[in-house]
Amino acid sequence: MLKYVAKRLGQSALILLLGSVLIFVLVINSGDPLEDLRESQDPNRENRIAQRTLAMGLDKPWFVRYANWFSGVAKCVIGQCDLGTNREGQAVTALVASAAGSTLRLVTLATLLAIVVGVTLGIITAVRQYSGFDYAMTFMAFVFFSLPVFWFAVLLKHYAAIQFNDWIPDAHFSPTTIIVAGIVAAVILVAALGGSWKRRLITFLVTFGIVSGVLAYFDAVTWFRRPAVGLPVYILATIGAAVLVIILTSGFQNPRVRNAVGATALVSIVGFVVMRPMLMAPREDPATFSGATWMLLGCFAFAIVAAVVAGQLLGGFSRRQATLASVVLALISSVLAFADLMLSNWSQYIAVISRPIPTIAAETPNFQSTYWNHMIDTATHLILPTMALMVISIASYIRYTRASMLEVLRQDYIRTARAKGISERKVITRHALRNALIPLATIVAFDFAGLIGGAVITEQVFGWKGMGDLFQTGLRAVDPIPVMGFFLVAGGAAVTMNLIADLVYAVLDPRIAG
Repeated sequence: MLKYVAKRLGQSALILLLGSVLIFVLVINSGDPLEDLRESQDPNRENRIAQRTLAMGLDKPWFVRYANWFSGVAKCVIGQCDLGTNREGQAVTALVASAAGSTLRLVTLATLLAIVVGVTLGIITAVRQYSGFDYAMTFMAFVFFSLPVFWFAVLLKHYAAIQFNDWIPDAHFSPTTIIVAGIVAAVILVAALGGSWKRRLITFLVTFGIVSGVLAYFDAVTWFRRPAVGLPVYILATIGAAVLVIILTSGFQNPRVRNAVGATALVSIVGFVVMRPMLMAPREDPATFSGATWMLLGCFAFAIVAAVVAGQLLGGFSRRQATLASVVLALISSVLAFADLMLSNWSQYIAVISRPIPTIAAETPNFQSTYWNHMIDTATHLILPTMALMVISIASYIRYTRASMLEVLRQDYIRTARAKGISERKVITRHALRNALIPLATIVAFDFAGLIGGAVITEQVFGWKGMGDLFQTGLRAVDPIPVMGFFLVAGGAAVTMNLIADLVYAVLDPRIAG
């Protein structure tokens, strides 16, 4: 295994090295970095040309310029990275650090959401093969996959931002909207679940009643202007999530998993009751922002640790399964608690920012407010670009997951499991799902790298100062140093994700590392 890891590390380093040489050569030959000065009528033009030539090293051979850049990058090994300066004299190391934070935050969120939504829909379409839901999802996947990112981003700006911002002051649903939304949700769920006509009718009526009832309640209490989860809803949601996790992992027949998940749910509810007042306390001094962030991270870490402890202590011989189920529930309950904190502060935020869904930039300039208002501001700026990147990835995950799941479901061991009388739920979740997800490890790696490249266009549309802006600025100026900074982040992320995918393959199938 160590030999395999060392081999893959060496190959990854070689790929990065050769790629950096190629990118450097292509950039310096893409135009004239002195073009703007040559066309200038400035009497000091010759002096400025000489200064830029000296600053950018244009009087040196390309391999000398590359060697100077590489020597600075090599210092990263000892923690003294020097990525050089752009033609304006700004340190690219600082520019990359700032830009990478924005881009990786956007790409990571889009990737995680795309995996969850895409894989879930892919599994359902495979299980419900040749159903109306399968045909509808297949059609939507092809539509999403062929959407131009910039065009979809413009649509999001108009419908998800401008029109939403016009609607939010009143936040009112018409009866027609409530009825149509209930019918659409009911039809989608009926198509996904299938079954006999009696079951479909019951599913339709129950779903229609719940969705239309919830929307009518939201409209009556103007929930979208003063939203909140609250303790009762949080308790019900956590219990519901616990039941769902138990059903998908072991079923209620295994008391050890049931007890571990139940203990995790209890700890989550008690922690929510105890910590919510402290986390909701207003923090307007920016110096206290880091303390609140560490408190949030501490609560999240405690939830995960408590889940692991519950799984290990109460899991018995099902310790591994109990731990996994408990950790999944801890993640879900943590997300619910965080959503409650965000929603509870929404009314304060829209009192300050009347049009809450922004169409440009990564944050509101010169915004001075409480900790949670800053958190909501960051989240709202992520919504549109994340959706623009996510929707295309979802299409890929739906198609790949469906194909992989169908291939696994045709295997002999699946037929054997069904012949032994194992329930369809266990066949899907315990036998088919794990093996179907193995090929997706490679897809995730390529998708993450592809999203970083796609972020160049998305950031341009939404005015984000991220890696895409750094790349375009360097390319327009024929300045290789900012472009190489982009390559280090994008190429490094792509190679790292592929390396992780290879290692995951090696763990799942030891023959690969043999």
